[in-house]
Amino acid sequence: MSDANLILLADIGGTNLRFALCESAEVPLRAGSIRRYRAAEHSSLGAAAAKYLEEVGTRPRQAVLAVAGRVDAGEVKLTNLPWSVSAATVASELGLDSVRVVNDFAAQSRSLPLLQADDLEVLGTPPAPSLDGSADRCVAVVGPGTGLGAGALLLRDGRALVLETEGGHLGFAPDTDEEDAVLDCLRREFGRVSNERLICGSGLVNLYGALCHIRGAARIATTPEQVMQNALDGSEATAVRAVDLFAELLGAVAGDLVLACGAWDGVFLGGGLLDPLLPILRRGGFRTRFEAKGRLSATMARTPTIAMRHPNTGLLGAAGIALDAHAVR
Repeated sequence: MSDANLILLADIGGTNLRFALCESAEVPLRAGSIRRYRAAEHSSLGAAAAKYLEEVGTRPRQAVLAVAGRVDAGEVKLTNLPWSVSAATVASELGLDSVRVVNDFAAQSRSLPLLQADDLEVLGTPPAPSLDGSADRCVAVVGPGTGLGAGALLLRDGRALVLETEGGHLGFAPDTDEEDAVLDCLRREFGRVSNERLICGSGLVNLYGALCHIRGAARIATTPEQVMQNALDGSEATAVRAVDLFAELLGAVAGDLVLACGAWDGVFLGGGLLDPLLPILRRGGFRTRFEAKGRLSATMARTPTIAMRHPNTGLLGAAGIALDAHAVR
């Protein structure tokens, strides 16, 4: 296949940058084309993409870039990385004919119909919905990583329509005395407290620090990795509670997204923290809080929650968006 028929794909988060090439509907991700870089090691998206294209030795004419932030007229300022990305600037830097910039969780959402059964793990009892386009569906997507991403997918008359949202920045709504105390603690530090202040990498540290303050406990861990490790090996009671509460709050937020989007067909979980969290999510706390929605609890008990286990859902979804735009013939 000539370079002109390839499409550059990117999934740009606050910590990691992923690139790949899309060939066709049959080969949305070209074998051997996927690369991952650390964002901190590059000065801009254009510089990272130029390095990638040099490594793979190809010059596509088009690109779809999934970026963690609100996209406005082809431009986005990343929420958790000091970069601004412009479709026009990237096109000029890389010599591309066209560049489309989308929210990273729009790409996560668009990946869902392209996932296989082995890419999914059901959390709870309700089975995963079929997203093959044979029935109209509405599902939500949420994922904690460097930040907290959220999106939704509508399947209507066989078409996949993504909703680009910043749902991770909805306000945190405590539901217990413990969570009231956490909110009070974090409000003094941040002012307004969004869900992302608690449910992401730095949010886990914020949550742990608030619990240490509330309990009068020594603050031992300083990174999300340390909090997670101390919780998983049981060496620190406050870290154990922080991770358990993190999972419970993720369940509550996932349930809120279902209510807000009318995503009765389910919510899919992704993000960079998903894999280490899975042992905790498989316990009862996540699902209990997901279902605990008062007069709609019975409905929520029938709503699926599914973990996405595919390693490159953002790139896969970017390929889906490219294909939807008929960029690949």
